[in-house]
Amino acid sequence: MMRNSILQILLASTLFMQCAIAQNEVSNFNNDWSFILDEFQTIEDVDLNNKNWQKLDLPHDWSVALPFDSANAEGCTGYLPGGIGWYSKEFSYKKGKNEKTYIYFDGVYNHSEYWLNGKKIGKHIYGYSPHYFDLTPYLQKKNVLLVKVDRTRIADSRWYTGSGIYRNVQLIRKSDINIPIWGAFVSTPQVSKQKAIVNIAYKVVNHQKNSTKLEVELNILDDKKSVVKNETKQSLVVNKGINEFNLSTKLSAPKLWSTDEPNMYTAQIILKEKGKIKHVETIPFGIRSIRFDVDKGFFLNDVNMKIKGVCIHHDGGAVGAAVPKAVWERRLNTLKGMGCNAIRMAHNPSSDELLDLCDEMGFLVQDEFFDEWSYPKDKRKNRWDQHDDYKSRGYGDYFDEYAEEDLKCTVLAHRNHPSVFQWSIGNEIEWTFPSNRPASGFFNNIDWTGGYFWSPTPFSPDRIKAEYEKHSVNERKVVEFAKNLSTWTKEIDTTRPITANCILPSVSLINGYADYLDVVGFSYRRVMYDYSHELYPDKVVMGTENLPQWHEWKAVMERDFVSGVFLWTGFDHMGEVNGRWPSKSSPVGIIDQAGFPKPGYHMYRSLWTDEPYLNILTQTKDSMNYLEKQIGAVLDKNPDKWENRYWYSNVRNEHWNYKDTQEILVEIMSNCPQVEVFLDGQSQGIKYLKDFADRTYKWFIPYKAGVISAVGIKDGKKVKQQIATAQKPYAVKATIDKNELKQGEVAHITLNLVDEDGKEVKYINKEIEIQLPKGISNLGIDNGYYRSVQSYQSNTIVTHKGRALLIVKAEGLADEAKITIKGDGLKTTFVNVVNNTN
Repeated sequence: MMRNSILQILLASTLFMQCAIAQNEVSNFNNDWSFILDEFQTIEDVDLNNKNWQKLDLPHDWSVALPFDSANAEGCTGYLPGGIGWYSKEFSYKKGKNEKTYIYFDGVYNHSEYWLNGKKIGKHIYGYSPHYFDLTPYLQKKNVLLVKVDRTRIADSRWYTGSGIYRNVQLIRKSDINIPIWGAFVSTPQVSKQKAIVNIAYKVVNHQKNSTKLEVELNILDDKKSVVKNETKQSLVVNKGINEFNLSTKLSAPKLWSTDEPNMYTAQIILKEKGKIKHVETIPFGIRSIRFDVDKGFFLNDVNMKIKGVCIHHDGGAVGAAVPKAVWERRLNTLKGMGCNAIRMAHNPSSDELLDLCDEMGFLVQDEFFDEWSYPKDKRKNRWDQHDDYKSRGYGDYFDEYAEEDLKCTVLAHRNHPSVFQWSIGNEIEWTFPSNRPASGFFNNIDWTGGYFWSPTPFSPDRIKAEYEKHSVNERKVVEFAKNLSTWTKEIDTTRPITANCILPSVSLINGYADYLDVVGFSYRRVMYDYSHELYPDKVVMGTENLPQWHEWKAVMERDFVSGVFLWTGFDHMGEVNGRWPSKSSPVGIIDQAGFPKPGYHMYRSLWTDEPYLNILTQTKDSMNYLEKQIGAVLDKNPDKWENRYWYSNVRNEHWNYKDTQEILVEIMSNCPQVEVFLDGQSQGIKYLKDFADRTYKWFIPYKAGVISAVGIKDGKKVKQQIATAQKPYAVKATIDKNELKQGEVAHITLNLVDEDGKEVKYINKEIEIQLPKGISNLGIDNGYYRSVQSYQSNTIVTHKGRALLIVKAEGLADEAKITIKGDGLKTTFVNVVNNTN
């Protein structure tokens, strides 16, 4: 043991020295940029001396910093303006001999163009795919980099996109012999608790004039950075140009990556020429196996489990599209608390930083490529294309030319993340193809009068096939697109299944689309699970977009062959609100934009977690017109209809403040088999979960000021919650999640109205004012309400449900600073923030 420990220390020390002198330097290139909006149209117009340039660090979303504008912006993208933005960065650079230098952009929205020292180095259309450029031919000692971002197509998406260089930027320096960007792929073809085979396919680019010999060293490090495997391969011949190689090694008793224990490893490939280090490639990875079975569903590391997933868009609420890592971390922690174990990136590739967090925190990820193919969608009406104005022209116009490149760049960039377990080639694509609509029987069919969510297909398979063949004669076939996208993906990665979110699976199972999917994803079609399994027993199916209601999970739990669901959505997302001013976001999330849980969150926490849990919600009797009271019981007027009812509701309250004797419906979401409710300690009766088909406990209780409380029992354990009647607001309770901040760090401050006794006041709202000291900047303030169009950059906010969220960033913070929160008639509150640089 002592000898092994010493060997590990020596190896780690050697690796540190090797990394320090390695010719593969990846540098953060986010700092010290300048930005200007709507001043220049072309590169010839750019004036670097214009006084309107502002200094900033990336990532940056200029739209979210502007006021909501119903006149000049569009609801589909959140009523926030676009424009033409320019970014400039001046930097000095000392080129090494025979070096190659690249600039890497993880995401720029969108229609971006790039110049270095006046020379155009490239362009990029898609706003979500990573891309890079070779700067080597253009570099000088003093350099000026210019980036143009054209977001004048302000309705080119069905959701909020943001504007600008909204993801991280890196500068990458490599030697004349190197592993290129995205040039190494780690896979684990054999996995068990006893051993794992780790395979690394990698490329080596030789920019020298002649072939050479390299010594290749492989190190595998665990999550504590201890070397657990060291191997050296001598005398590898590397020819001029691109060379492809493989490394393979065996690990004993590996720590597997899972959603409960997301163990990570690092592979380190060291290339040496004549004893001199030419390149060090470092690749984080996880050891895990994934498998889908047509009858038993999903297996992770050969353990059968259900996918408890949510869909998320790429905005972070008040911060827009430029989401700090700390904001994602807070959001993911909230989802973890609900029992969520999977994320669907809707409907575009994720940032690499978010995937890093999913790796570290244990989330499975469905990485999605596109929301539209060559047949575009109507961004304003969420339907097939119905207009042709410049502002609404989206990626569909460029799909034929750029889809292969954007897809492959995404797969190459993301394939080493163990969290990524599915590639999705498209979201609800079918209804953009004209033939699929009549073939489905749902559109323009006088014989069909059902609700889409609740009704199986009105046409038989033979009828669907006949209708499809009749209507698709002069159409580009969906199956050809699916074939291409699937083929391009599998050219790079065959270790993960390909899926798509199918809105019309009854047609897709017949017209060939589903033939190119390893897993057929059903969008709001739980009523089709049995239909598919019976008629197409070789097809793996799961829910990939589902209502956050109990019946969706019930359908999964009753069917082993359904692997799980992705609820729509994890968080309220900006945009998708055409024609509903004032409104900034779609309110369908189980958590609001500020990160505050909504009723759907409590329902699914009661379904997805094992620890005893309950949550109390209240509302007036009249707000739920399908309920009635009979002799003390709460009855559903249509008891057989609960599975065909939209459960979303914004009328549910978290307070106990009503008019005297007003009859109030008390609802409790719980996983406890029995719950007892009390009013001021007086029992209102014990009820049992088995008696509520919709899994929502209900009591009608005449209101009286005091305390409403509930006690649940599960597995012999008790859980309790209470809500007390609150008086008028007296102060703001401010809770910060981190009050010691380093330069650039982000903190969240939750603001709650409280009465003089400290009870939270959720029945009334007040305007509060924020005063930030020097060194603390406002990244965004929001009350979470989807109809609130208060500016995110304001220093005032009107609360919603008595609360709001402030996100701040340390920028030039001195030793200590004090944030002041006050309001009319409210006691002033202070939050201390300390510089933690040292």
